[in-house]
Amino acid sequence: MSTANRRPVTKSVYIAYTGGTIGMHKTAQGYVPTPGFLRQQMALMPELSSELMPHFDLQEYDPLLDSSNMTPHDWVRIASDIRAHYDDYDGFVVLHGTDTMAYTASALSFMLQNIGKTVVITGSQMPLVEIRSDARSNLINSLLIAANYKIPEVCLYFDSKLMRGNRSRKVNANAFDAFASPNFPPLAVAGIDIDIDWNLVLPPPAAPFEVLALTIPKVGEMRLFPGISADVVHNFLQPPIQGLILETYGSGNAPDKDTAFLDVLRAATDRGVVVVSCTQCLQGSVNLDGYATGTALKRAAVVAVAARASSAKASPSSLPSPTRPCSAASNSASGGAANRRASRL
Repeated sequence: MSTANRRPVTKSVYIAYTGGTIGMHKTAQGYVPTPGFLRQQMALMPELSSELMPHFDLQEYDPLLDSSNMTPHDWVRIASDIRAHYDDYDGFVVLHGTDTMAYTASALSFMLQNIGKTVVITGSQMPLVEIRSDARSNLINSLLIAANYKIPEVCLYFDSKLMRGNRSRKVNANAFDAFASPNFPPLAVAGIDIDIDWNLVLPPPAAPFEVLALTIPKVGEMRLFPGISADVVHNFLQPPIQGLILETYGSGNAPDKDTAFLDVLRAATDRGVVVVSCTQCLQGSVNLDGYATGTALKRAAVVAVAARASSAKASPSSLPSPTRPCSAASNSASGGAANRRASRL
């Protein structure tokens, strides 16, 4: 670890640099993360030496990862890193590639139980070295928010918006506003001022901070489409699978006339596979009682997990998924920390 911009300030932020576009430079093979390069570029930023900025320590991970290579084992490493430095810093910034940033934000929101400090995950669409890079504003605002605002949860900051981590989703591969929170309002917007919507921010935790042990179950995800074969679903649901996130139509509908399809789902749930219905829509929620095509899934013991967009807190039946804004399919299907983590959503 190396220390940057030491000055007599009271606020300090720990930066966990995992890799990603923000610290990459161009090679003949395309953009790649290069050890030490981000540190060099940050040293050239006069903004980071301002008295208005917090003190920060940058921890560069080895190896640096393109986020397409991120795995649950890396989530454990990040969570353990925050735990090890929790008492020494006012807040935390995780620099991460954009492709799987929302997955990491969601996973950490469940793993960092009773977090009492601000954790901001950010990155950029263009490397910091590029003249038009969005990295500068994302980095500066993330540091300021992590240091100066007590938002006791895992957040994702991108292009002026601070979003609840487990409500975020990458929605654009090319634009700077690459992330959205379709089913929950932003926690903050950074314009001339940084405006926090304190009505949405979670209250301080009542229990001590801890890192939840992560198990890695065999869970899959399948998107319905017209004409999907029951044989395909059958093969997908073979052991050792433990859970299936089934992306259904509309408010949780599926073909109720295809008895072979429904029989396959019923056989899987009978042997203990958890099948969770998640809407394919960006907004809204699942209601298996709304249509006959939904109740058919209910009879096959498919679980509906609906999301709420109007409340900062949610019941265990409304936990969000890292990839779909309308359900917590991945958490329910894996039998993870859903019940213990419900109040954090």
